[in-house]
Amino acid sequence: RYAYRCTLGAHRGVSVEHRENTIAALKAAEKNRKYAFIEFDVQYSKDKRIVVYHDKRMLRLFGDMRAIGNTTFAEISEITGGEIASYDKVIGVLSKKLNIEIKSHGNNQEDECLVDEIMADIKTRQRDNDVLISSISSHVIKYINRKYPDIPTGQVFWLVPSTYLLDGLTKNLYEDINATEAVYLMLHVANLRNIDDLLKFKPAGKTIVFWDFDDTIYIIHKDLSDRLWGNSGIRTFYQLVQYKLSSSFQGLISKGNLAMGSMI
Repeated sequence: RYAYRCTLGAHRGVSVEHRENTIAALKAAEKNRKYAFIEFDVQYSKDKRIVVYHDKRMLRLFGDMRAIGNTTFAEISEITGGEIASYDKVIGVLSKKLNIEIKSHGNNQEDECLVDEIMADIKTRQRDNDVLISSISSHVIKYINRKYPDIPTGQVFWLVPSTYLLDGLTKNLYEDINATEAVYLMLHVANLRNIDDLLKFKPAGKTIVFWDFDDTIYIIHKDLSDRLWGNSGIRTFYQLVQYKLSSSFQGLISKGNLAMGSMI
């Protein structure tokens, strides 16, 4: 019912065809033209290697109860047959825009070290304009915005009180991301039930992103401030015009087909 343009990304890579966050899933997203950006998760192993993995433990995907943070990278590689990759291996094969999610386990000092290491690498690779850093941790988002103000950030939410359709709670949600200064509000698709209020109360300069547990993640472009990170206002405007023209053309075709059908 809405005619807003969306920009599609690959959540944990092409995770419906490959095991999530693996080199295979991420390379598949890199090759597929329908994805404008790629999301993946990072955390530390016991020996402080940055690994690309979502869960705290390896149980769900590999049947092993050990936590990533309590296991060395060599042990992780042995347990998973090398499917859990290191960050340095992943970043070297991806050229699309990236959404890197910091998986916080509640240790603020460790989270800050992880952010600093990721940021140092991004700057060394001169990929500052390509990267959005997101996290469910408010501390992580505040830290990034304080220390690296030029890097866009996204606050991740799953189910929140505003999911259940109360205007005041939706306003509070935007107040929460204003407090962390996150630009992107990254919501689980369950929050689509509240899409009317989310769009109604969305402040200019804040952008809504929806994600799911499969490979679904997309940006909603309600106004010109809603951009894929690193894109200029001119490029965003050009893409909007293209979208409007394409939508109008498709509408004319549909009307023409209906008219032809009524004549037959």
